[in-house]
Amino acid sequence: MQDKLHRTPSDALAGIVHLGLGAFFRAHGAIYVAEAMAASGGDWGVIGVSLKSPGTRDKLRPQGWAYTAVELAPTGERPQVVTVLRDVLVAPEDPQAVLDAMADPAIRIVSLTVTEKGYCHEPSTGRLNRNHPDIDHDLTNLLPQSAPGFIVRALAARRAAGTAPFTVLCCDNLPENGRVLRGVVLELAELIDLDLAAWIKSEVRFPSTMVDRIVPATSAQDIDRVAELTGVRDEAPVMHEPFRQWVVEDDFVNGDRPDLGAVGVQLVQNVTPFEHMKLRMLNGTHSTLAYLGYLAGHDTIAATMADPVFPAFVKDLWRSEIIPALTPPEGVDLVAYADALHDRYANPSIQHRTWQIAMDGSQKLPQRILGTIAEGQAAGRAMSGLTLAVAAWMRYVSGRDLAGQMIEVKDPLADTLADLWRDDPAETVAGFLALQQVFPAALRQDAGFANDLAKALTGLMDQGAAAAVEHV
Repeated sequence: MQDKLHRTPSDALAGIVHLGLGAFFRAHGAIYVAEAMAASGGDWGVIGVSLKSPGTRDKLRPQGWAYTAVELAPTGERPQVVTVLRDVLVAPEDPQAVLDAMADPAIRIVSLTVTEKGYCHEPSTGRLNRNHPDIDHDLTNLLPQSAPGFIVRALAARRAAGTAPFTVLCCDNLPENGRVLRGVVLELAELIDLDLAAWIKSEVRFPSTMVDRIVPATSAQDIDRVAELTGVRDEAPVMHEPFRQWVVEDDFVNGDRPDLGAVGVQLVQNVTPFEHMKLRMLNGTHSTLAYLGYLAGHDTIAATMADPVFPAFVKDLWRSEIIPALTPPEGVDLVAYADALHDRYANPSIQHRTWQIAMDGSQKLPQRILGTIAEGQAAGRAMSGLTLAVAAWMRYVSGRDLAGQMIEVKDPLADTLADLWRDDPAETVAGFLALQQVFPAALRQDAGFANDLAKALTGLMDQGAAAAVEHV
């Protein structure tokens, strides 16, 4: 019988509360923070917060909050034990405990990876969704449910106590994510207390970031394999590719942060060019390959890239449709970046499931794909590849694949999207384009785009995904 993983964390105290303790943060930001503490010291331990369920907490607590992060390289697997976590709280069980942790003066950063839908905003505009049930709850209850609600109520507690605010560090795939989160928080605060909103606007910092590392979902088989690899049983390992990148605007309350620069984090004044590059070149093509690959019968991105029609397709997307709309960050070669993405996608050791990437598409497409299409249409560029990706998303969220078999769709708008499917592609397109919370006005009002999308959907249904890709 194998020993169970257990490590005693270091004596360093917590300085960060992280909302949304999923696999991505544990395979990315947590490792950077642990390395920064090892390099330069400081009390930057992390208190994780699960906003929905106790599963992660229940797996990590018997292990002393330690877990194994496994690098999946084509040449083999490399494990490391990460001990940066100090505690994990479950918000629905005890929201007051979460607020108390965030209000503690020792906490100087509150970071987030709650996925796009966790911001309770309208993806097409970036504004607070005032009709969101969690926001409706948080407006009238001191114990919140949403991530923005916890931030606003915790900042209110710090202001009332005369405590300096924390920096709010968004680590999700949103364009100008710090600005978007700041806007959502300020809108919510204004609805609760105008004086609080003014204090937040003046005193709190919301640096934008760009995060990049492919982190496939951990399977039961992965857990067994890690046990064989390490000789100990870890119920909560995370798997990740070798590549990683974190670009952060160096704008923190009182300049207080871990020594991230010492461990490879790029500290910049403006992260927007990096965000656009990554969101459109990586996330946009990742979603494209997920929908079209799934409909072509492929379970993973690597399997999709092994299908001969897809590498040429995605390379043309980068060259013809995405790169022309981008301003490269200083010193970055976008063609070389695309080549590196191609190799990362094709890594056979990364079993990144197409269904995992396909989740929550209504929240992801506006910033990953639709913005690029709108800019391309305005510039007179042909956008047939990304338009086909949108058609594939529409079929996917109908709840059926191309053979008519049922698909389990995970999306906050799943029921609404399924009801939009019609036998007539033009009618289907008209229904989807009426979704103001998804499609920007420039595309909703573009008759040419509607016609192109209907043609793409027709070709997809008539020819199949692989053939439609080949004939773009």
